[in-house]
Amino acid sequence: MDRDFAAHLEKLFACRACPNVIGPPVTGAVANARVMLVGQAPGVHEAERGRPFAYTAGKRLFSWFEVLGLDEEEFRRRVHIAAVIRCFPGKVAGGDRVPDATEIANCAAHLDRELQLIRPKLVIAVGTLASQQLIGIAQLKDAVGRLHKATRAGVSFDVVVLPHPSGRSTWLNKSENAALLKKSLKLIKKALSPLVGERVARSDG
Repeated sequence: MDRDFAAHLEKLFACRACPNVIGPPVTGAVANARVMLVGQAPGVHEAERGRPFAYTAGKRLFSWFEVLGLDEEEFRRRVHIAAVIRCFPGKVAGGDRVPDATEIANCAAHLDRELQLIRPKLVIAVGTLASQQLIGIAQLKDAVGRLHKATRAGVSFDVVVLPHPSGRSTWLNKSENAALLKKSLKLIKKALSPLVGERVARSDG
């Protein structure tokens, strides 16, 4: 692993900047990735296992990528998985707590450093919060199904937004939203093909 990337991970995993979150930080580190995925924050199961998207939302998310020809383990080997914040925010009535502005700002430096080290061609933003942070669009209907151009931390990259795969979300129950998801997946497949090899290019879907 590159020394700069290793030093970044050491700093990330040692971070305890936010008093109201439950650490340690969770990240699916892939030093030589050309694609990044950015979620919202780990949940309780991710925090316990030290692995992003490790429970039911992850199963749904990776089922989408299987359509593109990448199973979960292959995806994890090839794609650096990050999040707007890296520690579990804790629970509130109705689900996981949404990270506050200070927590997002504290963790932004870690994401910025990863963008600078990896210099991805494509970033997959999962959910409203990731979309808002990366492209400034909080409404999924305006973000999903399109290829966006973004620049952050001096790095330019493409962004494709996916809805959050949480079972609590009803966004995909509408047919027009499900159609937008299919458009996003087609855009991801097109972008992934030259970046991660022939396996995606040959897949159906």
